[in-house]
Amino acid sequence: MSRVVDAARGWIGTPYRHQSACKGAGCDCLGLVRGVWREVMGAEPEQVPAYSMDWSEPQGDEVLWRAAARWLSAKPLRDEAEGDVILFRMREGSVAKHLGIIGRTGAEASFIHAYAGHQVSESALTLPWRRRIVARFEFPKEDA
Repeated sequence: MSRVVDAARGWIGTPYRHQSACKGAGCDCLGLVRGVWREVMGAEPEQVPAYSMDWSEPQGDEVLWRAAARWLSAKPLRDEAEGDVILFRMREGSVAKHLGIIGRTGAEASFIHAYAGHQVSESALTLPWRRRIVARFEFPKEDA
């Protein structure tokens, strides 16, 4: 089991709170990844500016994708591994704005995520979810 998955599972049950990243108190999908980063990597690499629920949709700007690419290592979509950070485009033509962390691979594949109206949970990575994945990243190696 990876340290990233162990850390992410520790957030399960944390209520959804927009723009938050506080284990047990509240987080959104980005807050979950930020919190796992702090547990596994240390201090966050950059300050996260305030963001709205619609992110950068009106401008069509892939802000979240670019930020992920700055600090995480991109990898091919087909190279699935536990602990990967996956980025979803929730609607065709919209910006990618949902994140999750792969908990399990294979026939029982799952991902850990936070989304509005729900607490952090581990969900089955079903075909409808898989179809929305547009990018895959991994946390930097600790000695990098």
